[in-house]
Amino acid sequence: MRGFLVAVFMALMAVSQSGCILPAYSGDPVRRTQQLINTSEGLRLIQDEWERMWFLDQPDHTTPYRTHGGII
Repeated sequence: MRGFLVAVFMALMAVSQSGCILPAYSGDPVRRTQQLINTSEGLRLIQDEWERMWFLDQPDHTTPYRTHGGII
């Protein structure tokens, strides 16, 4: 019985050091690649969302050049 408990304890220690029990991505290489592309695209678009939220994507109106703005 003691040997069984030691084996279970060692197995739990090995699992706890190898990461999460449930994998984050699929085991199928094609599906895993698609999941990783979707994750990286989501992270890439954070910069655009941040600029849109703080209105940094708007044109700058403080240019030193005078513009006519009317019909020439």
